[in-house]
Amino acid sequence: MTGSQTTALLSVRDVSLQYNTANSVVTAVSQLSFEVHTSDRFVLLGPSGCGKSTLLKAVAGFIEPTAGKITLAGKPVCAPGPERAMVFQEFDQLLPWKTVTGNIMFPLVATGMATAAARERAALYIEKVGLSRFANSYPHTLSGGMKQRVAIARAMAMEPGILLMDEPFAALDALTRDRMQEELLRLCADTDSTVLFVTHSIAEAIRIGTRILLLSPHPGRAKAELNCDGIDTADASGEHLSQRIRRLLFGNLVEEDTADD
Repeated sequence: MTGSQTTALLSVRDVSLQYNTANSVVTAVSQLSFEVHTSDRFVLLGPSGCGKSTLLKAVAGFIEPTAGKITLAGKPVCAPGPERAMVFQEFDQLLPWKTVTGNIMFPLVATGMATAAARERAALYIEKVGLSRFANSYPHTLSGGMKQRVAIARAMAMEPGILLMDEPFAALDALTRDRMQEELLRLCADTDSTVLFVTHSIAEAIRIGTRILLLSPHPGRAKAELNCDGIDTADASGEHLSQRIRRLLFGNLVEEDTADD
């Protein structure tokens, strides 16, 4: 079930996030609230600069909210932890001196898993992302898409309570991005993962998400939360939802473009 449970896995309550510049204090996110339930693929969608990535870092425990509260499984988020695994958009998030297997094993061993068990789990998730032939390869020999598969496998191998993904496919070419979206959906179905996913692509949000939270331009505030579970981007329901999102995000600009057509 997605989004229908009474107890949230992740709760974000009245969260504001600020950072200091040389001349002022900048508010990235203002009084934002939402909940993510087990097995959700919850998407944060909004234009660049609306605080999506900053919010994800707060959920990861990398930064502390200026106001409000973030809890995971009822416990306050105060620091990074293995119950939250993060996939970044950069290709170079892997350790260059370790093989594919070594990269996936590293956080497992670092959090106390025995080496043999970590190697076995790494092999399982390498197989899940279709890279068994490259288990002993180093990152510099892999394509961008393959590196992202390794990063996703590393995060999923930790079997976290929630997987945090910060525009993980943004730097890929269109064909690779499409394939990676499909692979992520397959992996989520296979592992019953809970995902908090950041993107500025409407089509990607609809395809990946079961629910979408629309954020306003800087500072990020909640504009609307939409259920997109089961909606196909290739049919009329997907196009209808896409147009609705555009109207909510851009308002009169969409109406003017339609009138011009």
